[in-house]
Amino acid sequence: MESFVYQAAPMRVVFGSGRLADLAAELDRLGVKRALVLTTAQQKSHGEQIAALIGDRAAGVYAGAVMHTPVDVTELAMQQVKALRADGIVAVGGGSTIGLGKAIALRTDLPQIVVPTSYAGSEMTPILGETREGLKTTQSSPKILPETVIYDVDLTRTLPPAFAVTSGVNAIAHAVEALYARDANPVVSLMAEEGIRLFAGALPKLAAGEDNAAARDDALRAAWLCGACLGAVGMGLHHKLCHTLGGAFNLPHAETHTVILPHAMAYNAPAVPVAAARVARALGAGQAAQGLFDLTQGLGAKVALRDLGMPKDGIERAADLAVSNAYWNPRPLERDAIRDLIARAWAGDPPVMAEALR
Repeated sequence: MESFVYQAAPMRVVFGSGRLADLAAELDRLGVKRALVLTTAQQKSHGEQIAALIGDRAAGVYAGAVMHTPVDVTELAMQQVKALRADGIVAVGGGSTIGLGKAIALRTDLPQIVVPTSYAGSEMTPILGETREGLKTTQSSPKILPETVIYDVDLTRTLPPAFAVTSGVNAIAHAVEALYARDANPVVSLMAEEGIRLFAGALPKLAAGEDNAAARDDALRAAWLCGACLGAVGMGLHHKLCHTLGGAFNLPHAETHTVILPHAMAYNAPAVPVAAARVARALGAGQAAQGLFDLTQGLGAKVALRDLGMPKDGIERAADLAVSNAYWNPRPLERDAIRDLIARAWAGDPPVMAEALR
């Protein structure tokens, strides 16, 4: 008999079409009277529309969120929180905006409502990654976990196909690593496999630019499941590498996940054959790592770190950083093998199983 622990996150989820209309009621439920609406600069107009939707419950809009949650940006946002006397946060967007909301909540313990417009999944976790002077570090705290998440399928209707693809593969990465996590359990593993399966079916339709309501619903439901995996169990090599590369070379977050995932799966697969088989089954593929590579390549995503702006002379530094701090992974970290993994990902080569790298 298998023994395990499953810890459910104390969070409220509102899901469906048109559910943004529930935002004012959800603010009232939390007792928020002056919410600061957070967005990126690109989504400022969207934030202003949401501020108008909630009327006098909006204290203002801060459109300064950027990727990797730099501490200096958070400090600027904190000035707005104080100046506007905000008593709550509404984060609208993807991982960049959600990260900023979490950083503010960690410092203030203000209640958060997240309205995701991507599939990143970070809204489901008590984890915050922040960047200071090129180094990205993560931490976990109950203060970081949003109180409410509103998944409105309609808000994903205008996602550009290329963005939907990389955002979706970013979410798949959470599920893949959840399947071989040290604290994996049957509940999370079921969510993980179902999340991968839903994305594998939905992303080709979204990549083709289809206005497919069922595919959008499946993808957002998958994002919820994969994000819940990220919030419930620990991650391994893949997430460590992506944080390292993103912080050190300022690479785009979702695109980095998309490039690295097949290679991290190939590195770990020999140590976790059952998890690898479940990933392959969810993808409808014969082999997990190659199946992930074929999926991303078939969706038209970039598969090389060099195409994301990483210099070739950064490979050695990235390998050193990746093994500099001890962390759990199902296969021990071997500097030379990690270096080879990064080199293949830099070049855009197909993943190679660990045995073949020796």
